[in-house]
Amino acid sequence: MANKIVLASRSPRRKEILEKLNLKFVIDPPEIDETPRVDEEPTKYVQRIAAAKADLVALRHDQKDLIIAADTTVALNSEIFGQPQDIKHARQMIQKLSGKTHSVLTAVSVRWDGLSANGFDESKVTMREVTSELLEWYLATGESMGKAGAYAVQGQGAALTADVRGELDTVIGLPVRLLETLLGRIGLDLREISGSGK
Repeated sequence: MANKIVLASRSPRRKEILEKLNLKFVIDPPEIDETPRVDEEPTKYVQRIAAAKADLVALRHDQKDLIIAADTTVALNSEIFGQPQDIKHARQMIQKLSGKTHSVLTAVSVRWDGLSANGFDESKVTMREVTSELLEWYLATGESMGKAGAYAVQGQGAALTADVRGELDTVIGLPVRLLETLLGRIGLDLREISGSGK
């Protein structure tokens, strides 16, 4: 059993997902360089970043603490869309994604008792044709900042999306089914650890 659960993320969406699972946890977000490498594939990139987050935070905690890290990225034709640097960058991202189907990839890494497990899940999101009026309205909400691909499907960004194929929590930032599978690989049961970390 884990001594405590550590969420290696400052994402409010990931926090909400763990809270819905009735998990008691602490938050310890890592500071790492999330710059993609030259010609790095989106699936390799997102897994590398999630693993790096988990490894860094694990160093700061007891080995019996369960570390949960994740990273989400948006990809279109192998181009990685991370978090926008500013509103201008967010506008460019949404304009590129407008009217197209893109991948949303979330990688999850867990560490506990010297064991580790890593994996990723992919969902497909089709963005509607975003008019300039809709785009400027959305940018004015401020929601695009801090979001991969510059939109949040679970928020007002729902107005930009036409279709989601796959797990919605993958798009939000923490696929629960994948988390459960990874925990099983290191000998933990998601239902049993819901009382951990108090």
